[in-house]
Order: sequence, then C-alpha cells, then structure tokens
Amino acid sequence: MFETLTDRFESAFSKLRGRGRLSADDVDETLTEIRVALLEADVNLDVVTNLTARIRERAVGEELSRALNPAQQVVKIVLSELTSSLGGEQLALTYASKPPTVVLLAGLQGAGKTTNAAKLAQWFLRQGRSPLLVGADLQRPAAVEQLRTLGGHVGVPVFSRPRNPVKTASASLAEATRTGRDVVIVDTAGRLAIDAEMMDQVRRISKAVKPHYTFLVVDATAGQDAVTSARAFHDSLALDGVILTKLDGDTRGGAALSVKEVVGRPIAFASVGEKLEDFEPFHPDRLASRILGMGDVETLIDKAESAFEAEEAEQTATRLLEGTFTLDDFLSTMQQVLGMGNLRSLMGMMPGVPRELRSAEIDDGRISRITGMIHSMTPAERADPDIIDASRRQRIAAGSGCRPADVKSLIDQFKQMRSMMKGLGGLGAKRASPGSRGRSSKQSGRAKQRSGAQRRSGGRTTPKGPMPAPKTPLTLPGLEKGDWPGFN
Repeated sequence: MFETLTDRFESAFSKLRGRGRLSADDVDETLTEIRVALLEADVNLDVVTNLTARIRERAVGEELSRALNPAQQVVKIVLSELTSSLGGEQLALTYASKPPTVVLLAGLQGAGKTTNAAKLAQWFLRQGRSPLLVGADLQRPAAVEQLRTLGGHVGVPVFSRPRNPVKTASASLAEATRTGRDVVIVDTAGRLAIDAEMMDQVRRISKAVKPHYTFLVVDATAGQDAVTSARAFHDSLALDGVILTKLDGDTRGGAALSVKEVVGRPIAFASVGEKLEDFEPFHPDRLASRILGMGDVETLIDKAESAFEAEEAEQTATRLLEGTFTLDDFLSTMQQVLGMGNLRSLMGMMPGVPRELRSAEIDDGRISRITGMIHSMTPAERADPDIIDASRRQRIAAGSGCRPADVKSLIDQFKQMRSMMKGLGGLGAKRASPGSRGRSSKQSGRAKQRSGAQRRSGGRTTPKGPMPAPKTPLTLPGLEKGDWPGFN
C-alpha cells in the first residue's frame, strides 16, 4: 500500500542527502515535491496546505539550524507531522463498567461493514472479551446470512430479528445480558450514496442502543469521496472513530491522510487483507514510517510473536545450529512465516529493503510447489534427505507435479543451508568454549612470554613465497547452483 507515495517521498529526500547545510530554497524545493506527491495521492487540499506549512515552519527555524545533519532532521520533521496528520496516537478502547459495551458500525454499501463486523468481533475475542454480533441490516439480501456465516468462522453468535432493524438492535442488549456477552457489535444497513432515509434509520438505531463507540467503515480506495461521506456521517452521528478497509489494495493514501484532520476523529482500526485475521488497531506512527520507506519493525515483531511460539522457535533454532534441522522443520517454519501475512506486505515492513524488492510480485503458488515436493516425501526422506536417490526423486517429482531436477535442486539447497548454519553454530561454540575462558593466569602469562619471545626472534609463522591459491573457487552456499526451485 502507498507504494507510489513512498517512492515520491524517497525521491524528494534523496536530493537532500549529502548537503552540509540547507537553505530555505532547498526546503521549499523539497516541500514542492511533497505537496505534489500528496495531491496526486488524493489528499485533501486543506490538509496538504496545513501539513506543508507546519513542516516549513519547523524546517527553516531554530530547530534545523542547530542540526548536525539537516537532511535527516527534515525527514524527522516530516515523519512527526505526517504522524500527527494520521492521528498522532493510537485510539485506546475502554469498556463499560456495566456490560455490554456497544459498538455501532455505519457506512456506505460496499465499504465492508459486515465483514469488518466479524473481524472486529474476532479482535475482541483475542482481547479476552465475549462479543455478540447483531444483524440490523435487514435491507440488503442475505446480509444477515452473511453475518451468520462469518460469525460461525470466528466463533461468535449472531442475533437478528426480521422486519424492524431498530427493534432488533434494541432487543440485542437484553440478549447480550441474558447470554453473558460483554460486547455488542451492531451491523447497520448502507446505501450506494448518502440519503435521508439511511441517515434517519442509523440515527434511530443509535438512539435505541446508545453506543459507547460509533465507528464509520470507510473504503480506503475511495480517496476524497471517503472523506466527504465521513463528514456527512459525523454531522449526523457524532463518530468516535473510523475503520479503514481495503488498505492492502491500490491505495493512494488520500483517505488515511485526510480523515483525521477533516473530520476530527481518529482511525481506530485498519483492514489490511481479505482474511478475517487481516485486521489490526491503527498505529499512526507505524504507517507514517512505512509511507516514508522506513519500514515498520514493531508491527513485524507483533506478527512474529503471534505466529511463532517462543519455546518452539527456540527449539527450531537449536536444531538449525546443531545441524539436525529437517525438512519437516523447514516446512513448519515456512508455513509460520506465511501465516504472518502477505509476503509483499512483510517486505514493506522491513527497513532498508530496496524499492525494486519491496514492490516485487511474489507468487504464493510458487511457494506451494516447494510445499508439494516436501509433502510428497516419506517421513524418513524428510528426516534424512541423503537417502533420496534418483528413483526417489522421480517418485517425488511425479507426486508433486514438478521435475526431478527441481527436487534435486531443493535438496541440494537445503543441505547447503543446513551445513552453513551448523558451521555457524560450531563457530559460536568455539568462541564460547569454557576451556578458553577458564585458562589460569599462569597459563596466560606463559602464553604472553612465548608470544613476546616470538616477536623478539622475528620468526615467521608462514612459509616463504606466495600463499598457494585454493583449488576450489570461492562460492556462497546456494548461489552456485541457482535459486530455489520455483523462484527462477
């Protein structure tokens, strides 16, 4: 997401690097590029004007004149102001002292209210809460059935009654109390465009349930239209926050960068994929860092902690360094990495990744080919790839729909990786050898005496003449035989 905007920011900042001192003209030139980039990203004009004015005020003032590295200081100022435009701080939810806590979802049709109602319910489950989904969208065909299906996937019950959405929403509070549910999420009806009937219905539902939080579900790809609809809903409902959907798509960034300053309400959550798990609290500072091409290490760590069990990861690392790492371990680790999310999205979170690699298309189907080859092996073959001969490679290739050469390449690469990691583990063991650490002071003194005598005698430690060249060429493991199969 925001690849184009990120590229434009990186291009603007690259012209500042290497300069010892920046003049006001240099700052204005950079701000012109930033202004054009933001306008092309469909950011609200008033937001762009205010943002660039704040950046210039700080960049040409006292703050910059004392900086040792002015270019880095400008980047820091832009990051700070961009974070402020996105909301500044993460919205912290609090819960009602007397349950249930009611959350009302509103928005236009097609923004993803029903799907994100289920995603939000799953998020509450992970916080240790017991949510109840309420189907108050009685106008769209099969809307309640869709909510029931999604609720079944996340393990959350759905309450709904026919004909009257206001009475349905009101009755859900008693149902939540009766069943011991402490969070109620009300999914309301939408329209293709804002109209008086829809607004009146949402207002009456809000009056009936008295929500603690009213969230507007906004399509992030809509740009300025999303901001316009957010302003209209806020005038009628007094919003508490916004849920941005489709943030993983072809998002130019206009909605995310404009909604907080225009509407005055923060972005609470972001939907970053189609899966129910692709839903997370919105962190303005992290998104600002990603927009500027600086990565998002904190979110990457959060995803890793949720995908990997600490004890299991430690055991896997031990086996890797000991040289007992098997193809089963490799497959399990690869599946856990894939469980962290889209690989292209993970690349965007890593700081320092080149633009070409960050924007490269990664086909998960090619990764599935490696998975298929490993699944076509017997348990004994996965534990000890050395027993795989030509006939076994032929069988594995036939079972996975690949060529025997692909199977051989996978096994060779795996062996090289395992050998290299075992060598690193042995090197660490030698450095931490207790014998070397526990050497007595007397032994140490003798060694110093021998070393001093050797220096005084001027003795050489290598034979005369040039050093013989190694017979084998210098190579890196995995590079002499091509890349992983399926990635060529």
